Amino acid sequence: MTNPLVPPAGPRRVLALAQLANSVGDGAYYVTSALYFTHVVGLAPARVGLGLTLAWAVGSLVGVPLGRLADRRGPRGTAVLLALATGLAVASFLVVRGFVPFVAAACAYAAAQSGLAAARQALLAGLVPAGERTGLLAHLQSTLNAGLAVGAGLGGLALHAGTRAAYLGVFALDAVSFLLCAALLLRLPSPPAAGVTRRHGTGVLRDRPYVVVTLLNTVLLLRMPLLSLGVPLWITERTSAPAWLVSALFVLNTAVVMVFQVRMARGVTGLASATRAIRRSGLVMLASCAVFALSSGTPPWVAAGILVAGAVLQVVAEMQQSAGSWQLGLDLAPADRVGEYQGFFGTGVTVARTMGPLVLTALLVGWGTPGWLLLGVLMLGASYGTGPAARWAAARTADGNTGRGRARGEDSRTAVVAENRPVRRPSKARLPAT
Repeated sequence: MTNPLVPPAGPRRVLALAQLANSVGDGAYYVTSALYFTHVVGLAPARVGLGLTLAWAVGSLVGVPLGRLADRRGPRGTAVLLALATGLAVASFLVVRGFVPFVAAACAYAAAQSGLAAARQALLAGLVPAGERTGLLAHLQSTLNAGLAVGAGLGGLALHAGTRAAYLGVFALDAVSFLLCAALLLRLPSPPAAGVTRRHGTGVLRDRPYVVVTLLNTVLLLRMPLLSLGVPLWITERTSAPAWLVSALFVLNTAVVMVFQVRMARGVTGLASATRAIRRSGLVMLASCAVFALSSGTPPWVAAGILVAGAVLQVVAEMQQSAGSWQLGLDLAPADRVGEYQGFFGTGVTVARTMGPLVLTALLVGWGTPGWLLLGVLMLGASYGTGPAARWAAARTADGNTGRGRARGEDSRTAVVAENRPVRRPSKARLPAT
């Protein structure tokens, strides 16, 4: 059986080790940062929230140009520099003592993180064949969860100590983890730069099919703040279940993804299988929302059992949606602009994390059971809309590839056209001769 945490030796394992290195530091950072900024730095909680919102807004804007830089200058060197920049940004938090320096450091951190994510995706695309990328990304997701769990444990020790030195130690650990990530990325072979010519400033925004796919994926990513915000608020405000169940559901989610994400992604090898996985995730997510809604107004232990069932369905939907979206995000990007396109595709995460709390609070806490059902229907609609959007993107590229350098062999977007058309007409799925 494939090990969910250890991919085959070579570049894939190095990528996983780099992911593990910085995820341990990030796990410790995530559980301690809010208290560090409020208790140690002395910022008001509202100012911390405002500063982080501004920072991630900046991060979402710079992801595309930094991804474009990876395409032009080479993904490995760009990823190494951005990993170092992220480590320096984290280290700068150690000396922050006011709101303006905090916002500046947070913006630097968010910008470097967004660019690093795009550059690493471009690096992966340059080192791994198209049909094997989703499997590796599943390994990396399992590794990420394992690292976050270890880091969260270390952060918990710092919270238990409650001292300034303990908090500073966590931030120093996170900074060092990105330096280690950069050192590991240096061990990888360097794919050639794509040699992208200068284009219009709007870049990826001119690719309307890809923009639509990204927007639909952003709706599906509303699941991200669901377990960290939506479900905890639902449990404490609308059910009689014990509050400690919030932590138990988080641990359950992390453990399931660690063990089963690789297996769940195994059947996703092309765009058609990716859209099928996303459609299934929408159906399972609708069922999950309906089950969560049933937990209101029931005795404590009945509510707890219902919530666990809803969480199991939710994590299954999460793994299916993740596998499908990884395949779409990479395969629908032109081969010479993966960094730029991944920078844009990654803004969905930022938007979901920024807008998700507002949407989920209004739906779940404000509307209750109807809010859960509306959320499920919204997810289902986005999941079923992804297939036509992906076929639109594939067909557009198949029609417009004549004479382009991308038409070396079969374009991955063309594959979905062939996979979705009747077998008796395969010739229409081929690229025009160059």
